[in-house]
Amino acid sequence: MPRDPGAATDQAKDGRIGLDLGRLFRKALSLGTGQCPVKRYNERPRDLIVAGRATPSVIVSHELPPAAAPDAYEQFDKRADGYTKVILHPAA
Repeated sequence: MPRDPGAATDQAKDGRIGLDLGRLFRKALSLGTGQCPVKRYNERPRDLIVAGRATPSVIVSHELPPAAAPDAYEQFDKRADGYTKVILHPAA
């Protein structure tokens, strides 16, 4: 079970989310779970980037070598100033 020691509530720290199922049923809502099918959605944006028609670099804040990943992702996780998107370059 995923845990987040820095979460706001004890339940969240234990990887749990409180959900009022009665309210969910009264409102006739549906709840679904699962992994996002990334490969289904990333081909079009990738092709636009490769063709030079899209430039996502405006959200990229840091381009680093893999050795810098632990610190970079810790800063990102802390929402440190300037960390919006970190890209790792294996050849760097």
